[in-house]
Amino acid sequence: METQRIAVIGIVLRDNPAQAIKVQQILSQFASIIVGRMGVPDRASGINTIGVIVKASAQDISARAGKLGRLDEVYVKSAVTSIEI
Repeated sequence: METQRIAVIGIVLRDNPAQAIKVQQILSQFASIIVGRMGVPDRASGINTIGVIVKASAQDISARAGKLGRLDEVYVKSAVTSIEI
């Protein structure tokens, strides 16, 4: 089994329902690696943020964050810890 790591994927998107649906669909595709998730809307600025904690291989985390980051008007950063599980 490949070494797993804990990571946080930060997602920021403008208030765009079509893109929000796409983000939700992608997150649903990798629900099995999600440990926790929190979304915070900032209605005043029209920005939504989602923090997703995942447990998977570094390659898997990178691939999935990249898939989210390829969506228009969706901004993604991931922080992968050095802790191996």
